[in-house]
Amino acid sequence: MPQYWPLAGLIAVSCCLLGITATGAQEEDAMSEATGAVTFRWWGQACFSLTDNQGLTVLVDPFPKDFGYASPTAEPKVVLVTHEHHDHNAVDNVRGTPTVLRGPGEHEAAGLTFRGVAAKHDEQGGSQRGDDTIFVWEMAGIKVAHVGDLGHVLSEQQVAAIGPVDALMVPVGGYYTIDAAEAVQVARQLQARVVLPMHYKTAAIPRFPVAALEDCLPAFPSEWRLERPETVEWTLKADELPGEQVRVVVLRYE
Repeated sequence: MPQYWPLAGLIAVSCCLLGITATGAQEEDAMSEATGAVTFRWWGQACFSLTDNQGLTVLVDPFPKDFGYASPTAEPKVVLVTHEHHDHNAVDNVRGTPTVLRGPGEHEAAGLTFRGVAAKHDEQGGSQRGDDTIFVWEMAGIKVAHVGDLGHVLSEQQVAAIGPVDALMVPVGGYYTIDAAEAVQVARQLQARVVLPMHYKTAAIPRFPVAALEDCLPAFPSEWRLERPETVEWTLKADELPGEQVRVVVLRYE
């Protein structure tokens, strides 16, 4: 004689199995975030590419071919443009057919959410150099921010809109942007755990009227840990984020 499960029993078993499946999925998501990693590459000026451990790449602020640095060879899914100056918006110098995002507001691309926070390129409300967008997003369990050519320390409203970040890409060279001392202020405002300096004078752009790196480094607090890997890439793992001691990571561009 065939055996039949009572309806209530079937429902209970199904709910139990669904619960196990949901819990397993949540645990996998948590494990993925905990073991996630982002590889940063600095191409020069304010151009960074960030690649997660699944191979998804986001590139920020591409410069033109004739600027001085070698053109990026990354093939990003997403390109972020913080403002419309030629050394930051040269999307025609990017490989592939990425989605290009500009301006303040919430943006969705390649399964990621990017928040653009309005800022200015100078301390006079943008009257000298115009607008700037700070981009904030999370990938592989790591929250990152690229402030573009930020020209001022942040307001309380901007700090609230951005929130604490794990890794901050910030200009330090001054003249067109904030200088190194102001970059330290911004890093503290955002409680950044890793700081990646950018937009300073190098051998590739010797006539650029900004400070050289060696002139910027003394502005960083002595209790922060300076790292200068002899590589163009550096990988940050979500489960290896620093505690209270801030890491300043200076990358090569060649």
